Amino acid sequence: MRLLALLLLPLTGLAQAKPNVLLIMADDLRDFGGAFTKAAVKTPNLDRLRSRGTTFERAYVQYPVCNPSRSSMLTGLRAEQTGIVGNDIPLRQKLPDVVTLPQLCKEAGWQAHAFGKIYHLGGGKDAAARQRWVDAGRSWQTAQDFETTKAGRKMLAGRDVTNGALKWCVWGAADGTDDDQPDGQIATATVAKIEELGDKPWFIGCGFMKPHDPFIAPKKYFDLYPVGTLQPWRDPADITPVRKESVGFGDYGTAFGKFTSREWLELFRAYCAATSYMDAQLGRVLDALDKNRLWDKTIVIFVGDHGYHTGERQWWNKNTLFERSCRAPLIIAAPGMKGGQTTRSLTEFVDLYPTVADFCSLKLPHATAGSSLRPTLTNPSTSIKDAAFTLVTRGPKLYGQSIRTARWRLTLWSDGQSELYDHDQDPEELHNIADRQGPVVQDLTARLKSLPKLTP
Repeated sequence: MRLLALLLLPLTGLAQAKPNVLLIMADDLRDFGGAFTKAAVKTPNLDRLRSRGTTFERAYVQYPVCNPSRSSMLTGLRAEQTGIVGNDIPLRQKLPDVVTLPQLCKEAGWQAHAFGKIYHLGGGKDAAARQRWVDAGRSWQTAQDFETTKAGRKMLAGRDVTNGALKWCVWGAADGTDDDQPDGQIATATVAKIEELGDKPWFIGCGFMKPHDPFIAPKKYFDLYPVGTLQPWRDPADITPVRKESVGFGDYGTAFGKFTSREWLELFRAYCAATSYMDAQLGRVLDALDKNRLWDKTIVIFVGDHGYHTGERQWWNKNTLFERSCRAPLIIAAPGMKGGQTTRSLTEFVDLYPTVADFCSLKLPHATAGSSLRPTLTNPSTSIKDAAFTLVTRGPKLYGQSIRTARWRLTLWSDGQSELYDHDQDPEELHNIADRQGPVVQDLTARLKSLPKLTP
């Protein structure tokens, strides 16, 4: 018996060496570090998670739109490499053989389950197509999405802000409970799976739908923001005009340019309400980690899939190469790492793949564009890179690539036009000074041209 016990010790140690991975995503959640919104939104559970982990104040996405960003994050490859530059391109259409991050863990013995939106959702009413979009069977043993209930569809107050011009530009204070909205159901399912799996190592993707439009949440979250307590953003008079492709393009730009102060305020209030609703569901998931004493066994990653404008440059959306669109929330709590830390070290979302592989002691199946964040988690003053890169496309012929360093953001368009912003003097990127900083533009342009070529 003693011999048997000794033989089992290494196996027990090996099992314990497999940490759980909890990847929590919020859809369209901006980084609230800007002067305008820092004190406005109420997110006590995000604050709670920050106390347990490291907050990355300079974390940047590779493409500021849902599907390209998520595809890049979950493969560790830049959008230039994946070729996924829109919401209409399923992951496996471009990358049939790539090993995704949850797939890497699944094939190494982790239980892998997804709830809500981790990959982009698609397929309409076709159940088989929806499963292909979420990569069920490859990345996950199971993947589940959720719908608003009949009670949750009843609006107690709300408005179609553009009178149908932009069908998503709607807000509503909903009847019913938190679980009458998808995010409440996602939290419930995530908690149930955590408790069901027990000591088995797991990778769970918990993909909240909010604060993504339409800006709908139970009424109690609107009540957190009484009318008149928030002020909409106003661009200063001396802001540098930019090309239409930079921001304000198409029907969106036309509609937003006509917004009244009341409409800006209504939408921002609704966006804050939807954010607080999402935060409450996050709290339920964190409670499950507390209850089951899993913090020392679990890597917890919270991300927003990209940033979001809430009025800056007369824009209400993502899909720009400005700071508010490219920078997104990132918090990581990992076993053995100190909590309550903040770092300003530059980080890219392609770094998440090698970071999880590092903590799980898994060999990378392909070369990634990122690097493990373990050194920064160990010491927040440690930087693993000195620049972050983001791409957007504007149809088949025009695209922009942006480089963000500690001080500068340079955006270079494929037709040769450029924008340069000095974050030491101009953190809101109000003044394009590309024509005054030739050597800086030249240096950063050379770095942009070293990026992989965009895959058609």
